[in-house]
Amino acid sequence: MVVFEDRRDAGSQLVDELGFLKGEDLVVLGLPRGGVPVAAVVAEALDAPLDVIVVRKLGVPFQPELAMGAIGEGGVSVVDARTVRRARVTDEELDAVEARERAVLDARVERLRRGRPRTDLRGRVAVVVDDGIATGSTARVACLVARRLGAERVVLAVPVAPPDTLAHLPEADEVVCVAAPAHFRAVGAHYDDFSPTSDDDVVALLQQADRRSRVTGAARATDCDVDEDVAIPAGSVTIEGHLRLPEGASAVVVFAHGSGSSRHSPRNRYVADVLHRAGLGTLLLDLLTPDEEDDRSKVFDIPLLAGRLESASDWLALRPDTASCTVGYFGASTGAGAALWAAAEPDARVAAVVSRGGRPDLAEPRLADVRVPTLLIVGGADDVVLGLNRRARAALGSGSSELAVVPGATHLFEEPGTLAQASQLARDWFVRHLAHDPVPPTRASRS
Repeated sequence: MVVFEDRRDAGSQLVDELGFLKGEDLVVLGLPRGGVPVAAVVAEALDAPLDVIVVRKLGVPFQPELAMGAIGEGGVSVVDARTVRRARVTDEELDAVEARERAVLDARVERLRRGRPRTDLRGRVAVVVDDGIATGSTARVACLVARRLGAERVVLAVPVAPPDTLAHLPEADEVVCVAAPAHFRAVGAHYDDFSPTSDDDVVALLQQADRRSRVTGAARATDCDVDEDVAIPAGSVTIEGHLRLPEGASAVVVFAHGSGSSRHSPRNRYVADVLHRAGLGTLLLDLLTPDEEDDRSKVFDIPLLAGRLESASDWLALRPDTASCTVGYFGASTGAGAALWAAAEPDARVAAVVSRGGRPDLAEPRLADVRVPTLLIVGGADDVVLGLNRRARAALGSGSSELAVVPGATHLFEEPGTLAQASQLARDWFVRHLAHDPVPPTRASRS
């Protein structure tokens, strides 16, 4: 059964299934060679960088077609210990096979990248793309390699695969597939044109994507007056942050991250990008220093975190480019408690607060003193936190407050489309209460 005209058509159809990733901090990784033309279409549509993920099978010495592991870039190796034991492969034999395959892998990487560095995956969403899978063994290894290279979330995306293979891909956090025919044949049987992809084809696609990224990056840079890492004095310590000010921004939203998160969190960076497009500045903060992050007593020390938010607000008031900006707080998890605690101060430099999946109950002693407009965003499937937010809203002071429920979302808003909806709700709230040109509010379930 033919499903796709060619790999480009397959990529276009795959994009229709990947819309929920639009705006995330993505890297699209094509499996050479045939997966790269598909990945190139996906990367362009999602406005994401394109790279390859090169893997090599480690075959048993006397039976090379039997895999006992695989290797990837960055020194990553995955060994199937059970196969090694059953085949009685010695450590020396395993090392020899890995050394031989490593040389082949390095040569292929150099041939395809031609000196360009590997795209950093740390803390990002890796979208691993092939032109189709049969057994899925190569794709599974590629997902493992992407995670070992630092990807926070791994999405495997393919145009076609057999249903039984799709059901057994635990190495990926999510699997997206356009067609899963019950009578699956070879991958190529589902394409009208399945002509080979050469190394030169792969190189040309990578170069084209690299040029697109440079042009897009330059355009974004010209739209932003400030885009820099900053250090902010906060009592006896200095906390780190990232400040971004779109051209003409008159408001800055300060992000108070939750437990175990940081200014590099893909979710918060996604929300920040949505705010940037609405003309709002953002300050993403690490409220704890690296030495403090493992101290659970400090993670839940809401007065301490709130004090550091206040220090950040004072710091913004002293900068010439932000002194006239109104300030909002965006809090997630424990960060929401800190944001509300700080907002309750009589002289607080904050004009609006948004909590996403937050713990406003951690600021319970001060909720009645919060007078600024406050929006509590909670996932409809996050039952315990939803209950905490309902009680917190009832305890808030005289300022306007709303509870917005995103249907089907759990605590981290990982379900397709839910983070985008939460981000739009936050954007609308801040634009309405911080900026001068309000936009119509996003529809949501409100209670």
